[in-house]
Amino acid sequence: MQILYFHQHFSTPKGATGIRSYQMAQGLLRHGHEVTMVCGSYYSGNTGLDGVFRRGRREGLVNGIRVIEFDLGYDNADGFFSRSSTFMKFSLASIGLAMREKYDIAFATTTPLTAGIPGIFARWFRRKPFVFEVRDLWPELPREMGVITNPVILWAMGVLEWVSYRSAHRCVALSPGILEGIARCGVPHRRITMVPNGCDIEIFSNADITPWRPTGVAEDDFLAIYTGTHGQANGLHAILNAADVLQRRGRKDIKIVLVGDGKLKQDLQDRAVALKLKNLIFCPPVPTTELAGLMKAADIGMQCLDNVPAFYKGTSPNKFFDYIAAGLPVLNNYPGWLAGLIEDNQCGWAVPPDDAEQFADALEDAADMSVGDLAQKGDNAAALAARDFNRSDLAENWVQWVVGGR
Repeated sequence: MQILYFHQHFSTPKGATGIRSYQMAQGLLRHGHEVTMVCGSYYSGNTGLDGVFRRGRREGLVNGIRVIEFDLGYDNADGFFSRSSTFMKFSLASIGLAMREKYDIAFATTTPLTAGIPGIFARWFRRKPFVFEVRDLWPELPREMGVITNPVILWAMGVLEWVSYRSAHRCVALSPGILEGIARCGVPHRRITMVPNGCDIEIFSNADITPWRPTGVAEDDFLAIYTGTHGQANGLHAILNAADVLQRRGRKDIKIVLVGDGKLKQDLQDRAVALKLKNLIFCPPVPTTELAGLMKAADIGMQCLDNVPAFYKGTSPNKFFDYIAAGLPVLNNYPGWLAGLIEDNQCGWAVPPDDAEQFADALEDAADMSVGDLAQKGDNAAALAARDFNRSDLAENWVQWVVGGR
């Protein structure tokens, strides 16, 4: 079958962002299907194309995937209207492909929610099967975060959400909360499956990885890392608050490294300077292959989000699965299904949101733990990754659902 795959933020492993779509596309190829990936130019991604744009697009074959990239740059630091404009331009350009291209199935994945628009056109104007993958619940998340307050915009997003879910022949949810959110829009459970983000074990557990630590982190320091976007949703002020507590406690041996970029990075850096934090280091985004080396040298990974109830069961963050794929214990600072996984599998710590003291306590507990006990938590994380979240296994289920359901 020929799959027309819409993902505005697509990246290969050479980029510094999630590679779910790349890996799932590879799964389709392994089963003999053909994939055309339609994307934009994501600031921390790498589509694998380097030719010039002609008439607003460029095209090429990347590891078996036909990639069509629109000249639509996107950065998380962009303002609301700039981002919204880019989302709509991508959707309009994608509609053109959905109406002209030769394909058997249209597949679209969020974010943004507007990614589903070409799939809607494929379903109703070309009678093509449409499969919609939902990574975040919109407009529920921006409404609870207070990012969008305009009632007209929220209403319009609600309509688009309902139409997208109801137009899809099948839906893919990345977490339990997302699955229930889709069902609340009237989609029968038989048309929804959950395929969470997975663990790229072959990348993060490769024995040939060269470990590395950022400048300022000694070999005998306890290294806690956060790898991901520095935006409002990520709630990274919680990590700065914990770093401040640790510094006041005199724990010079615990170093915290934040890797990535985003709209709030400069604000976080300014606050770190104001607090005179000497135990906190900021690093730019690095490609997935290099990130694996940092994780190999780290002692714990931090999974952090803003304290928004919709996040508790409604997210499936890449970084959590990267941490456990690398065999890292995880420190998580919000309740929900991930906290339950950590506690049930004894692979880290789950602390309450907005509690800097308990966050710092958990880091001290990990740093003071015997090498063997800490390694056991890491082994438990790796076992969880291999047993329940191996990307190769998940891709098999995903492919069967996308091409024809179960």
